[in-house]
Amino acid sequence: MSDLNAQMLERYRNNFLEEVEANVEEGEWVKMCMQCGVCSGSCPLGPYWEHPPQEIFMMIRAGKRDEVLKSESMWMCTSCYNCIVRCPRGLPITHIMHGLAHYAERLGLAPKQNPTRRFALMFWDNIAKYGRVNEALLSLKLYFMDGFSTGIKRALEMAPVGLGLFKAKRFNPMALIAHKGCKGKKDLQKILAKAREIELAKAAKFGG
Repeated sequence: MSDLNAQMLERYRNNFLEEVEANVEEGEWVKMCMQCGVCSGSCPLGPYWEHPPQEIFMMIRAGKRDEVLKSESMWMCTSCYNCIVRCPRGLPITHIMHGLAHYAERLGLAPKQNPTRRFALMFWDNIAKYGRVNEALLSLKLYFMDGFSTGIKRALEMAPVGLGLFKAKRFNPMALIAHKGCKGKKDLQKILAKAREIELAKAAKFGG
């Protein structure tokens, strides 16, 4: 067998699709994509994707592991569900996009400076700590996610909006202190820690 044929055979045997099926929510649906492109045409951010959904699915089947997991594409999903509604095969595209983003993050391959990723991590840390979202604290961290000076600048720019919310009784500064989280939050944290342990064990199978 020639070197070229050997390389082609090795690519054919690539197990990235199997990896996605085992580790990504509803990843077993990836192989059902027929490349019609309806998902991309239905997405409000379609023109801005680095790789639209159907291209991501084809790349998975082609074994392009690094290109997929290091892409910013999955983080572009806004969960509008247009793609799921219009897909002729009913693929759970939104779920797969979020699953891929989560898996890439778990493996440490997600793009570090992607703003959607950074917000998602802040949101998750917030809700995992309190059991329900502490909106005041989340907003505060969002303002200062790029540093103290940038946060102060943003706060001054948004001061009129904040004052309006305060006057309408839609914002209470005391919520930063008064928010205690949900009952049983420690039990929730134990459940999440166990789920994390199981996920890491599965990822280790593929060298993640």
